[in-house]
Amino acid sequence: MNDNITKDDLRQFGQLLVEQFKQIIENSQNKEDNDLNPEWLKSRVVRKLMDMSAASLQNLRITGKVRFKKVLGSYYYNKSDLMNLFNDTK
Repeated sequence: MNDNITKDDLRQFGQLLVEQFKQIIENSQNKEDNDLNPEWLKSRVVRKLMDMSAASLQNLRITGKVRFKKVLGSYYYNKSDLMNLFNDTK
């Protein structure tokens, strides 16, 4: 039985490895994108992104323009509600 490895075998193995690495990288990038774009944002992040004071953010919360959750003393705001503030055509 002849078990010699040919150059073609090595080339095919290399292509298989490259494809598997591409899939692993794509999967990890998709997961990182989801981790970097959470649905709920902390008050500090919202104030920095929207360049607003804590009082302005509190006003949005009180008037019901954005959904929020309070967890252990920290407020979290819904990202889609914040984005819809700019799309509001009143």
